[in-house]
Parts: sequence; C-alpha cells; structure tokens
Amino acid sequence: MTTIEQEFIGVPSPALGRAGAGGHPLQGNYYTPAGRPPRTAFIAAHYNVDFSEHYMATRMAERGYGFLGWNTRFRGAEHLFTLDHALAEIGVGVQLLRDRGVETVVLLGNSGGGSLMAAYHSQSREPNIRPPYGRTKVFEPALHLPPGDLMVFLAAHPGRPEWITRTMDPSVLDEADPNSVDPDPGLNMYDPRHGSSFSDEFLTRYRAAQIERNHRLTAWCKEQLDAVRDKPARDRIFTMARTWADPRYVDAGIDPSKRPTPLCYFGDPRRANYGVMGVGMVNTMRTWLTMFSLTESDCVAAPHLARMDLPTLVIQPDADSGVFPSDAQGLYDGAATADKEFVTLPGDHYFVEPADARDTVADTIAGWLSGRAS
Repeated sequence: MTTIEQEFIGVPSPALGRAGAGGHPLQGNYYTPAGRPPRTAFIAAHYNVDFSEHYMATRMAERGYGFLGWNTRFRGAEHLFTLDHALAEIGVGVQLLRDRGVETVVLLGNSGGGSLMAAYHSQSREPNIRPPYGRTKVFEPALHLPPGDLMVFLAAHPGRPEWITRTMDPSVLDEADPNSVDPDPGLNMYDPRHGSSFSDEFLTRYRAAQIERNHRLTAWCKEQLDAVRDKPARDRIFTMARTWADPRYVDAGIDPSKRPTPLCYFGDPRRANYGVMGVGMVNTMRTWLTMFSLTESDCVAAPHLARMDLPTLVIQPDADSGVFPSDAQGLYDGAATADKEFVTLPGDHYFVEPADARDTVADTIAGWLSGRAS
C-alpha cells in the first residue's frame, strides 16, 4: 500500500484577498504519494460542495497521482455564487499544481462540477463567459486562466440550469407559498392519479411547464434588479421551493438504468420536494441569473463542450438517482474532441455501493491515463 501525504493549502482569493479573521477563502487538500512528487495531478472543484476530502483523492494518490480537492470561496455559499470569480479561483488551484512541478493537470468534473470544469477549460481556451447581470465586465483574472491537459467527467450532469429546470416542480402556483399546487394533474407529477408511470403526452407538457417556470423566475429576477439599479440595496435573497420533481425519480422506465425508484438524493422524492433541503433553494437574484437561468447562465455545459479539445473520459454510474444515462451520453456526444471514451460502471451517484465501486472507478481512470500521462 502506497503511503499518502496530505497537505492542507489555504491561499487568498484574487477577488477578496484574505479574510479579516485570518482565514483563507480558497482552501483544499493536496494528496500525493509519499516521497514522489507527481508529474500528473487532478484538480476537482464544485459550485458549492466541499471537495477537499473527495473520495477519489487518496485512491488516485495510491496509484501514483496527485489530487487537489479544491474549494473556491463559494463552498457552502451557493447563494452568493458568481461564475467568473469561481473560475478565477479554480485557476489559482491549477497554478498551484503547476508551481509544484505538475506537468499534466487533469480536470475532474464530478456531479455539478462537470459543467463547472467544462466552463473552466472553455474559458481558458477562449474567454467567452458573459459578465454577471448588471455588470459590464468579466472579472479580469478569469480572462487569463492556466489550462488543463485532460478531462474526466464523473457522474456529471449537463449544467446547473438544465439540472434545476428538469427537477423543479412546475405545479407551483405561488413562489412565496411552498404549499401552493396547481390543481391541474398535468402539471403535478405527485398527483396520485398518475401512479408510478407517465405518458409521453404528460412528459411533453410537464417539461414545457418546467422550462416556463425557469423563464418566469429569470424575468422576475431581471425586473427586480432593474427596478433597484439606483437604490442602495441592489440585490436580495429569495427562496425557491419544490425542487425535487423530476419524473425520473418515480418512473424507472424513463431514461432506464439500475437506479431504485421512487428515490432522489434526499430519499423519498415527494417528501424531499416539500422539504427545505436541495439545490438552488436559496438565491440572490444575481446568483439565480448567473447559475440557474436557462437564458442568462453560462453554467451550461453544451457550448463549453463544443470547445472541448482535451482527451476526455466520461464515467457514469449505472444506478445514479439524479444523473441519468442520457446526461452522460450528452456529455460524451457534445465533447468536440476525437479522443474520448464513455464507460458505465456499477454504483450510485458517489459510488458508495457496491463495496469496491470506488476502487473500480480509480482503476478505470488510471487505466485511461496510461499512455496519456506519467
């Protein structure tokens, strides 16, 4: 068994410097095989989830690679997220690896981190993201990002706007009332008259209504921001209820896989849908636009995949309850590179089960790296 060294790294943010209490906004752990500075290393980051102790970190270090589990200052602060600042802060992590002698940097996009790391690569090749709504310029450090060399998508979905749209409940009548439900059963997947399967007609109407809810929220955020442009308070926090309503949580026949149903990441999907845990439930209006809006956000993977010229590996769990086979296929098909591979492996979203699932993932990635990195 290879001995692993773990180094805590804390550095200032190019946007904020160092926190007044002494903490560093950018933090992570760098895992390496003891006594062997790696020439190839991974960097993994997410919109808001703490990746500093990512489950692949020690496994890849055991196989001879470095692994930087990296957190931007938006770790645990999803409601404050801005894409250009996050990309600049990921760039700090990539440069840290280069400064430690790493020759091959692997961008690891896990879960929501898939579209984030795709955006990072895209921006490093050709600056293309838009300024956040209400600003005229992109944060300058985000225009000069050190590039990566290889790309791995691991249980990754196509982007925050697409993900939130397909899981938001379109039967919400009043955004201020989480119990408001349109009586029309064609907009409510949890109406008992549907049972556990849905017709194509229902799905077509339902998906259109989800998109409409996204557009309504986008229009509302823009109207609110425009109205207070000259006021002292130019943004505010709002809540968004009922974001566990993808029909695939209930109907195993849609996008078939080995996932159990009914199930979502927070257990029973109907109960989760009326709970307070979930993605995007607290936002500022600017964060909604920069992260979740179908029309305003650059957190969509598709245009970034069109610039993907790195060798790319897509790994999809066969029993994921929230990222589905069509998502992985879309990432694979959308990646412009000719050097790409798509693998489905046994496991849930984080490969907790079966018992050897994570080692299988690590072996698969190490095998793919053979010949591409040292």
